[in-house]
Amino acid sequence: MLDLLPDLCDEHADLVRVLDPVFRDFGAECLFWGQAVTVRCYEDNSRVRELVSQPGTGKVLVVDGGGLLRCALMGDILAEKALENGWEGIVIHGAIRDAGTLGGLSLGIKALAACPIRSEKRGEGVVDVPVTFAGVTIYPGDYIYSDLNGVLVSREPLSHPQL
Repeated sequence: MLDLLPDLCDEHADLVRVLDPVFRDFGAECLFWGQAVTVRCYEDNSRVRELVSQPGTGKVLVVDGGGLLRCALMGDILAEKALENGWEGIVIHGAIRDAGTLGGLSLGIKALAACPIRSEKRGEGVVDVPVTFAGVTIYPGDYIYSDLNGVLVSREPLSHPQL
């Protein structure tokens, strides 16, 4: 089912928060969901690299890059690593690169834009902290649901026949 979010919004209106519609789909999978693992990092994807190298089954990586678009926080190498480690999807409040390659990967990837410049590697960034962007605060452990209609967040898992 490609249109999961409209049903979830109708069935669980009191439990969901919908992110502002500012994201583009870059991965081949437009439908994904899982528990949020959060990271805040600005123009340095060191923590993103660490996280996608860990098991991600049942998890969605939520990256707060401050909406900065001067460099990419994820490219083909990190996306392939996320896919290998079972991550369900990635939401980036920032940019990606290698958009053509990402479009062929069976991974859900949402970001603001593409930028060909790689990020710095200074070991900066913080993991498992609340992040706020697109009008919503996302806490570690929240549940993220994404399809072509956007991204929504819930503090608890939602039920639906397609989940």
